[in-house]
Amino acid sequence: MKDEHSEHHDHSMKHNHEHHDHHSHHAQMVEDFKKRFWISLILTIPVLILSPLVQKLLGLEKLLSFPGDLYVLFAISTFIYFYGGYPFLKGFYEEVKGKKPGMMTLIAVAISTAYVYSSVVVFGLEGGIFFWELATLIDIMLLGHWIEMRSVMGASRALEELAKLMPSDAHKLMPDGSLMDIPLEELKTGDIVVVKPGEKVPADGIIIEGESSLNESMLTGESKPVSKKKNDLVIGGSINGEGSLKVKVKNTGKDSYLSQVIELVKEAQESKSKTQDLANRAAVWLTFIALSGGAITFFIWTWLMEKSFVFALERTVTVMVITCPHALGLAVPLVVAVSTAISAKNGLLIRDRVAFERARNIQAIVFDKTGTLTMGKFGVTDVVNLSNDINEEDILNYAASVEAHSEHPIAKSIAKSAENPMKVENFRAIPGKGAEGNVNGKHVMVVSPGYLREKNIKIENEKINEMLSAGKTVVYVLIDSELKGAIGLADIIRPESKEAIAKLKEMGIKCMMLTGDNKQVAKWVAEELELDEYFAEVLPHEKSQKIKEIQSRNLVVAMTGDGVNDAPALVQADVGIAIGAGTDVAVESADIILVRSDPRDVVSIIGLAKNTYKKMIENLLWATGYNAIAIPLAAGVLYKWGILLSPAVGAVFMSLSTVIVAINAKLLKLEH
Repeated sequence: MKDEHSEHHDHSMKHNHEHHDHHSHHAQMVEDFKKRFWISLILTIPVLILSPLVQKLLGLEKLLSFPGDLYVLFAISTFIYFYGGYPFLKGFYEEVKGKKPGMMTLIAVAISTAYVYSSVVVFGLEGGIFFWELATLIDIMLLGHWIEMRSVMGASRALEELAKLMPSDAHKLMPDGSLMDIPLEELKTGDIVVVKPGEKVPADGIIIEGESSLNESMLTGESKPVSKKKNDLVIGGSINGEGSLKVKVKNTGKDSYLSQVIELVKEAQESKSKTQDLANRAAVWLTFIALSGGAITFFIWTWLMEKSFVFALERTVTVMVITCPHALGLAVPLVVAVSTAISAKNGLLIRDRVAFERARNIQAIVFDKTGTLTMGKFGVTDVVNLSNDINEEDILNYAASVEAHSEHPIAKSIAKSAENPMKVENFRAIPGKGAEGNVNGKHVMVVSPGYLREKNIKIENEKINEMLSAGKTVVYVLIDSELKGAIGLADIIRPESKEAIAKLKEMGIKCMMLTGDNKQVAKWVAEELELDEYFAEVLPHEKSQKIKEIQSRNLVVAMTGDGVNDAPALVQADVGIAIGAGTDVAVESADIILVRSDPRDVVSIIGLAKNTYKKMIENLLWATGYNAIAIPLAAGVLYKWGILLSPAVGAVFMSLSTVIVAINAKLLKLEH
């Protein structure tokens, strides 16, 4: 067993190491783009000063030109081409090798055409020099990629977060009856461990001694603490309540419940496909237009118009340089940067941009119940008066006064709800049944239905039956041995949930709920919120399966949850949204994190995704639309009327579209 466990430990260490490598590799790439951008930008200044076209535009030819200046210009531009252009040349090679031309191909064709042609002109061929277009194009493309990569940083750390749920050591019961603290890795099946009140359970196992209530909400989504006694199963990572337990270890290492959830998250993460970038699709078309446009221009001028080779070549190069708009490289990254900033200011954190873009197409949204649609906190929902000589407020105050002395989670919920708790004398817990004490000279008991059955006290009340059929917990209040009232408790529905569901339904999105809770509780919540569908008693490992089932109806599905048990489902969904501070694992396996526990933020993020996509489309139209005018002019269609688009005017067109794209991106807003 020891070997097997060490093997598992090595495997998880290896996975974490690989995961860390991937994360640091991404960070290095971001740094690399940043460094290349700044160095290329600084070197662009002398390129602009030395460019004949810029000197001419500024009227400073005499002042700025000197013998051999073109060779200096060539040397600096060569460095920018190979150093700044390296990521694009490498990307071009990979796209061609993979037979998937895209943005990198377009950039590589434009910068290579400009570089080769300008270099030949420096060494004797007649024509214009495009070095300054080459340098500025590389700068802007590096800036665009740097912004883009920085915004998608945040590789998933879900698996590390899951592992953190486990305690670091366990109190092992030795044969002589003493306790010894040992690291978790050394636990074996069959070992007996002691779990003290408030501690985490170190491994899956069976209780052999003791009674307690355990909080499993982070693992199973069950809202209320679960009472456990001898022979009951406990899950590693759950939190022990008020009692001390002796647990016989059943599963450790890779067989444990938590490890299986980790495995599910890993599988779902690895199988998730990424949709191709929008700008890349535009770039494929522009590459095709640039290459065919350049070829057609060259053919027409040399063969049909019988112009000189140099003239035809200059027209061809102008077409190809102009076809690669600076704005296209910024169209998407600028919108991404703006939408990421807007969302972060509003507590909506985007971790996976591709999934965020997908959010605009969501057709069904599945909510986890506990902590998402509900508060995840047990609270008093109803007080039923069964007597004429007392009011509901007094029933609650008497009960709360007694429960204030109890450690039980249900007792704590009742204690919190009282306005004026009173002094209690002779408090006594009734194990497994409730508590009692003297309040204002009266003997008050707060007891479970089991106590009433034991004492043969019959109760028939429509309101109590309704509470029970809704799956609520009901406790009874006896004053001086007379049954005076009943208190209903449940996981409280968030006040914002109703509004969020109504708005989502207005958007035409189907709203569903997935919960580990029982059918009655699920039905009650679903009816209160008017949900389209609900799935109850779903075990954690079945949640991702349920998402798959909904996806098989050809729906784009978003999952919204906050618990560890939601992690595989969050990853399986087309868009995973972690709501509230949640448990860290849900946050790490989600594509979008909503900092507040407010379901209305789900509406905001879908609205932002739609607006962001709209801005991207507008920007791409601006960035590529000017080509419809610029390409024919650059090719020389109006030549016989004396209109020929020079590279300089083409560059002005280009700059204009970049400015429009930047302003348009800034106009993006979040609609609440």
